[in-house]
Amino acid sequence: MKLVIFEDDQFEQFYPLAYVRGIFDLKTGATTLGEKIARASGTGVDAVLLRSLLTAVTSEAHPGVAVNDLSGCQGQEVLFVNARVCGIGWSVPTEPDAQWKDDRLAVWRTREDVTKIADYTALAEAARSAPRAEFEGTWFGYIWDLMLANPEMLVADFEAADRSGIEGEMHPQAAVFGPDKRLYVGPGARVHPFVCIDTHQGPVTLEEGVEVHPFTRIEGPCYVGRDSILLGAKVREGCSIGPMCRVGGEIEESILHGYSNKYHDGFLGHSYVGEWVNLGALTTNSDLKNDYTGVSVKIGKRTIDTGSPKVGSFIGDHVKTSIGTLLNTGTFVGTMALLMATGSPLPKTIPAFSWYLNATFSKGFGLEALLKTARTTTARRGRPLTESDESVLRDVHGQTKPERDETIRRARRIAASRQGT
Repeated sequence: MKLVIFEDDQFEQFYPLAYVRGIFDLKTGATTLGEKIARASGTGVDAVLLRSLLTAVTSEAHPGVAVNDLSGCQGQEVLFVNARVCGIGWSVPTEPDAQWKDDRLAVWRTREDVTKIADYTALAEAARSAPRAEFEGTWFGYIWDLMLANPEMLVADFEAADRSGIEGEMHPQAAVFGPDKRLYVGPGARVHPFVCIDTHQGPVTLEEGVEVHPFTRIEGPCYVGRDSILLGAKVREGCSIGPMCRVGGEIEESILHGYSNKYHDGFLGHSYVGEWVNLGALTTNSDLKNDYTGVSVKIGKRTIDTGSPKVGSFIGDHVKTSIGTLLNTGTFVGTMALLMATGSPLPKTIPAFSWYLNATFSKGFGLEALLKTARTTTARRGRPLTESDESVLRDVHGQTKPERDETIRRARRIAASRQGT
């Protein structure tokens, strides 16, 4: 059987993180959505279907996986799984039904010839000829669903990994407060003295090369990816960090996708942060409204009620914030935005590639300057920006131009009206 994971046509609901990566590469818990599906299927991923602009960058990230090419499925039984399906608690169907969720294809097991299918539209059309069934598993609808599910997914991923014990170095004056069997310290990881790891409420994984400095407290469930550093951090429950992140201050029920810095004091709660992000000292987000009602998030032109009172910020790749930046509940920060503190909470929607400086929006120094900074940032971590990475960022810059330009024009009109009064 061949396993094919695909995006449907609602990938925008996972912006800003999905601007530069497929839905199956988004994380919740210790693993990506694609890894959970593959684990539940008992097989590796043979092919993926997603937006054409991500073809090259996805091929680089997943060597050996066919991207938008199903020629290798000829004459084979194929299991198609929507990337939004949660692999935890899901079983591979045995019948050749097409399972649907809200009129989106969720799962289809078939022996038909699928080699000419190149995108979701063609896939959904082909699946409509199969017997129809309703998908009854867990389904991720929006980007915040991944964050809200993170504590549960951390526990499930720890149990599936079936690892515990200390393979690295744990100082005798570091304390495990709770069941030892809920802790895994990987090879080369070092836990310094005066660290407290609390496993009462869930498991804690510290992957290979993780460094935990003194006066850090980690509450389970928690996952810290390889080569990350915790510097006197207060890591509350439900966090996924890394690989190769630098974290200080307080963080709660949040996902840091990888290669990002929150090195200094400040609070990050109920948020999802992309790669290559730098949150300046004392950058803090709100994750609870004063009236305790549900938090709304604006994606594109739609404002959507998340249904949860605990929602923080969604921060795209390569975003930079200054010291003292304040973010409101449900804040959306697009790819490569640059934010400067104002002393008050910033607008809840920051378009991709825009600068928010002196309490107004601008284009800053432009795309080329941002790419130059990105090349410097990625090279410092030994993962240079590739031509495919740059191509995706240029495509996203063009894709987001109308929203960015309109926001800048509106800011200029407001500034002009203030000067006239």
